[in-house]
Amino acid sequence: MTDVPIRDDMIRLGQFLKLASVIETGGEAKLRITAGEVTVNGEVEVRRGRQLHRGDVVVIDGESLRVA
Repeated sequence: MTDVPIRDDMIRLGQFLKLASVIETGGEAKLRITAGEVTVNGEVEVRRGRQLHRGDVVVIDGESLRVA
């Protein structure tokens, strides 16, 4: 699992994926998220604007990323 530090108290899912460098653009984030390819805390998430907080775990392409 990789810890990805954030600046503020929360970050939106699409922004987090870009920050973690697992996707390159917001458009790619939208496509991957709406296709059901991303989970947050073990559940499929289809909202790009989902708010993440420290300790949340995002999985994409088998890679686990923890909001830190």
